[in-house]
Amino acid sequence: MGELIQTTSRVIEPAGSEGFVTTKAEALLAWAQKYSLFMYPFVTACCGMEFMAMSSPRYDFARFGAEAPRFSPRQSDLLWVVGTITQRQAPILKRIYEQMAEPKWVLAFGTCASCGGFYDNYACVAGVDKIIPCHVYVPGCPPRPEAVLDGLMLLMDKIQSGDRTPAAVKPRTDPVVSHEYGLVKLRRKETA
Repeated sequence: MGELIQTTSRVIEPAGSEGFVTTKAEALLAWAQKYSLFMYPFVTACCGMEFMAMSSPRYDFARFGAEAPRFSPRQSDLLWVVGTITQRQAPILKRIYEQMAEPKWVLAFGTCASCGGFYDNYACVAGVDKIIPCHVYVPGCPPRPEAVLDGLMLLMDKIQSGDRTPAAVKPRTDPVVSHEYGLVKLRRKETA
């Protein structure tokens, strides 16, 4: 029995090293929250197809620790707002958000959830931030899977740092600057 304890202690502490790890409890908790997101998908419109494709094995939410959907707001901490929000759905979305336990995060998936999209009428809400606070906006109609993964990683960085301010996913390339798209600027710089 004594040899087993010595063997175990040699594995834990190799000879000649006295290593230890220090951290803050808040940093350890933020790291754990970053990699254990339980999502509640609030899917309402055509972006739902893209969301289903994102949930497939090809793009694999599991590698980020965000693959387990919870269809109870009391068990989730990440609310995915996917698609158009109408005036009739707004109170339901607000109730779902209020039932989620703290800390809770919101990710707007697509242009309609971010700013209302091309539905500029009385029936649609012009962005989820008119109802509940949003932390990450992923623009696009529909957004590319890479942009959604960028948004998820941006949210994970915000969780790790404790940043609660809103942010938007930036495009990987600017189509105006890149000449391969054939786009030109309509306004020219004025020379002095």
